[in-house]
Amino acid sequence: MSMHDGHRQRLKERFEKEGLDNFEQVQVLELLLFYCIPKQDTNPIAHALLDAFGSITKVLQAPTRELMQVKGIGESTARYLHMIMEVIRYYSVQEQAVNRILTNVDMCAEYMIPFFEGRRNETVFLLCLDGKCKVISCKKVGEGSVNSAGVPIRRIVEMALGENATSVVLAHNHPSGIALPSDEDRLTTIRLAYALNAVDIELADHIVVADGDYVSMAQSGYYHPRDCRLPI
Repeated sequence: MSMHDGHRQRLKERFEKEGLDNFEQVQVLELLLFYCIPKQDTNPIAHALLDAFGSITKVLQAPTRELMQVKGIGESTARYLHMIMEVIRYYSVQEQAVNRILTNVDMCAEYMIPFFEGRRNETVFLLCLDGKCKVISCKKVGEGSVNSAGVPIRRIVEMALGENATSVVLAHNHPSGIALPSDEDRLTTIRLAYALNAVDIELADHIVVADGDYVSMAQSGYYHPRDCRLPI
């Protein structure tokens, strides 16, 4: 057994006994790399990843092409590391039971925040609810650059109709880390509300997510659903 093999075995055994709580970031990366880089000292590669991205969170959020720029990281390893964050997000979303009843803004935000974990681009999701505020679906409806994501109003209306929703909640993230609605966010919200009200669906709220926090446009006074109802 080589020195590297002994180190790998000790780190694996430590993980089995202790979990990851007392591991340094570089050791966690080493452990992950064991399973896609055989028979090689992964410590220098783990250090190189941290030097390049700053933290294990940033490493796991990095696109495959950026990971491949680090010495020692090939395409398979880059895809493996990138997939970990996708699996984390998938797990978080699956933990949210589809048939949950969401009766207030905080519950809707708590339900939707996991959909944005690890996303570097601005992304839009639509939460569809039935007449009893039970979740019908929560689906991605748009994705843009780091600074903006188009909100396809026609597509949102068609999706809400297709899901037979009574009300919907729109949510998008600000990768910049500031959950403050922009003027464009407010204008788009009003336009969408009128379009949905025309087919008897209420836009209950528009939530802006950033770094696990959120701002409700309805709760904060940026958007008033009743003001966007069409006259009978």
